[in-house]
Amino acid sequence: MASAVEIDAMRRALQLARRGPRGLNPQVGAVILSPAGEILAEGYHRGAGTPHAEVDALSQLAPGAARGATAVVTLEPCNHTGRTGPCALALIEAGVARVVHAIDDPTDTAAGGAARLRSAGVDVESRVESDAAEQLIHDWIGLQHTGRPHVTVKWAQSLDGRAAADDGSSQWITGPAARRDVHVRRANADAIVAGTGTVRADDPALTARAADGSLLEDQPVPVVIGESETAPDAAVRRHPREPLFFGTHDLDAVLADLAERGIQRVFVEGGPTLASAFVREGLADELLVYVAPVLLGGSRLALGDIGVPNIDAARRLAVASVQNLGDDLLIVAHPTTPERGER
Repeated sequence: MASAVEIDAMRRALQLARRGPRGLNPQVGAVILSPAGEILAEGYHRGAGTPHAEVDALSQLAPGAARGATAVVTLEPCNHTGRTGPCALALIEAGVARVVHAIDDPTDTAAGGAARLRSAGVDVESRVESDAAEQLIHDWIGLQHTGRPHVTVKWAQSLDGRAAADDGSSQWITGPAARRDVHVRRANADAIVAGTGTVRADDPALTARAADGSLLEDQPVPVVIGESETAPDAAVRRHPREPLFFGTHDLDAVLADLAERGIQRVFVEGGPTLASAFVREGLADELLVYVAPVLLGGSRLALGDIGVPNIDAARRLAVASVQNLGDDLLIVAHPTTPERGER
């Protein structure tokens, strides 16, 4: 069982892990404790190709200083050689006597570090502050299981399910509180996706902004999908992050490419055509529907064809939450029927 000192050290390791970037590798933090429970060193993973958190912490110590120490790590020490060597071996060679980790490594290539440590006589304790650690790298874990990013599909609609008036105008269906919420969620995503039709019609900047219009610190990578050309002076080309353009309608290929770039969370905000495509192809993990108390009528539906020929084929959803945002409602829902790559 982990001691109170080790639990505190794990919480510190989780704080350190958050300093690292989201990307191809998980965010991991490590704390080295002396046999008396004092912090000897701290470390975290700074991105692909850099030392892992355990090695980063060990590198701050003189040779032999970690002998008999306890390493507290947010993820099971890896057991493979990639751009860097196995962390399990580094801990063994440093003379660490005990390792406390939060969650097991979910990948076939890197798992097995705990077993290697035990076989070398190192005491190993697992599942310490595991819920917090899993929450931290939830999207990265999902990426390992599905091979694609987590996909959130968002749209705003009138009470009668319209995304725009019959003349195509849609600004603004929802009020300021709902729009502020959208920008916070954009900032929490790794990429924001729109279709070429929306880019051509609305010229969105695809940025995350504060209420005063200034850019938030965290910005998603803008992604434009579709075979039409994007104008040279389009607002998206002035985004602070380099835009990605995919001249295809193959969503699987797009998501695979984004996964290879280390993008873990995708926010789809590209209009009815693109939203419908993600839902139809079973690629929507989460739906955010902002509902305004207005009626528009007409033919501009928030969703088009999603592959439902009859009521028996309806896409059933589980509502996770309903929230009031000013005069509007935000409904967060998830598919209840198995989707492709369900996580």
